[in-house]
Amino acid sequence: MSEYNGRDDESHSTVRNVVLVVLDTARAKSVDAQLMPTLTELAEAGTAFENTFATAPWTLPSHASVFTGTYPSEHGTHGGHTYLDGDLRTLPEAFADAGFETIGVSNNTWITEEFGFARGFDDLRKGWQYIQSDADMGAVVRGENVREKLTATRTRLFDGNPLVNAANVLYSEFLQPSGDDGADRATDWVADWLSSRDGDQPFFLFCNFIEPHVEYDPPREYAERFLPDGASYEDATAIRQDPRAYDCEDYDLTDREFAMLRGLYRAELAYVDHQLGRLRTALEDADEWEDTLFVVCGDHGEHIGEHGFFGHQYNLYDTVLNVPLVFRGGPFIGGGRRHDLVQLLDLPATLLETAGIDDPALREQWSSRSLHPASSDDAREAVFAEYVAPQPSIDRLEARFGEIPERVEAFDRCLRAVRTAESKYVRGDDGFERLHDIRTDPLERTDSSDDEPQRVRALRRRLEEHFEPLETTNASEEGASADADVEMRAGTKDRLADLGYL
Repeated sequence: MSEYNGRDDESHSTVRNVVLVVLDTARAKSVDAQLMPTLTELAEAGTAFENTFATAPWTLPSHASVFTGTYPSEHGTHGGHTYLDGDLRTLPEAFADAGFETIGVSNNTWITEEFGFARGFDDLRKGWQYIQSDADMGAVVRGENVREKLTATRTRLFDGNPLVNAANVLYSEFLQPSGDDGADRATDWVADWLSSRDGDQPFFLFCNFIEPHVEYDPPREYAERFLPDGASYEDATAIRQDPRAYDCEDYDLTDREFAMLRGLYRAELAYVDHQLGRLRTALEDADEWEDTLFVVCGDHGEHIGEHGFFGHQYNLYDTVLNVPLVFRGGPFIGGGRRHDLVQLLDLPATLLETAGIDDPALREQWSSRSLHPASSDDAREAVFAEYVAPQPSIDRLEARFGEIPERVEAFDRCLRAVRTAESKYVRGDDGFERLHDIRTDPLERTDSSDDEPQRVRALRRRLEEHFEPLETTNASEEGASADADVEMRAGTKDRLADLGYL
C-alpha cells in the first residue's frame, strides 16, 4: 500500500499531479531548439538530463523498466517473453493506492492490458481504436506485412463484438487521419477529460505518443520544413520503410534516401512537439499546470542508417539508448541542464519522491534512484542496458524472408552494455564484444577491445557484478524459463504464436 506524505517544505517540495509523456522512439541526438521549441521551453524552465539512457532499445522492455524500476533481466519482459509479470508492482498501482486518479493513453499497441500494462490505471485508452472496447485489435497494427495483418484480423475478429472490431481495424488501417498516429486525438481526449473532472483528487496521467516511430508519415507542412534541399514530400514518403526487410537485405537504401528519412523523422518530432504544447495548454486551461510535475522522455532511440541499421533492434548503440528527459514543475523549476548519468528506470523513485508518496512494495523491487534535487540517493557512476532476446526472432525473419544474411543470423544473442562517462562496453552471450572510448569516439565507430584488454576486463567484471554472468542467461533459455514462470492472459500466447512473436 502506498502512503501519501503530502510534504511541502521548501527543500523537499511536492506536487499535486504528475504527467508522464513518452515520445516513442525519440532519440536524444535529434532533439534541438529549432525542432522542438516546446520541449526546449520546458527544459529552460525546468531541468533537462542530457545523459539519460534506456535499459533496452525497444518499447516493451523499456516501458516495463519505467513502470517497475527494474532492468529487463529483473522484470523478464523482452522479445522471448512479451508480458509484464503480474507479481511486479507498477508505478500506476503506487499512485492509485496513494489516492490518485490514474489515467493512461497509449498509442503503442505493446502498452496495453494484453501485455500486462493496465494494472493500476482507472482507464488505459487505446489510441488505435475508434471505439474503445476490451477486445484489442492491436496485433493488426503490429503486423509487418499484409499476411500478418490478415492473420491477426482473422484470429481476433470474433473476440468480443465483431462489428466493433471490424470498425476498429478499418479505422487503424485506412481511416486514421493522415500525418497523425493518434497524438492529436489523444490530446483532444485529455483536454476534454481535464475540463470535465469533478472534485479535487490529484491525478497521474501517462501518455505515449508514437509519431516518431516507423512509418514516418508527418503532415506535409512539417515534412517540407525538414527535408533536404531538392527533396519533395512525394519522393520522401514513397521510400520503403521496412526496417526488418532492410536488415535482411531484401532491399537497399541510398545515402540520399536515408537523408530524406531523417528529414521525415525530424518532422515527426516537430509535430509531436506541437502536441506537447497543446497538452500544456490543456493543463493551463484546467488550472492544473502550476501544480503538476510534467515529465517528457523518449523510451528508446532510432537508427536511420547509423551503424548500418534501420530501426531499433539487435544492438545497444547509444543511438538507440540515449533519450531526452525533461522535468518541469515542483523542485525541478530552474534546475538547468544536468550531465550526470541517469536511467529511465530512475523515474519511479523520482516521481514518487516528488509526489510525496512512499510505496514499500515498489521500493523493495526497484533498482531506481531518485533524481529529486534533495534526494539522498547516490549518483550513478555507470548505466546499464540489456537486449535479452531478438525481436522479431531470427526464426520469424527466416519464415518471412527465407535465407537471411550471416550478419543477421548473428543477432540471435543476448547483449548487455555498461557505460560510464569515459567508456562503453557491450558483450554478448556468443562472445561478441565491443569497447568504445566515449571521449574520443562518441559515435561508437571504432572498436578498441583488442587494444585495451585491461579496460575490457574491468568493464566485463562490472557487468558481471551488476547482473548474473552472461554465459548462464542465454536469450533462448531465459525466454523459456520466463514463459514457464509467468502465465499470459488466456489466448494471448496463441495469438502471438500465430504472428510469429513466440
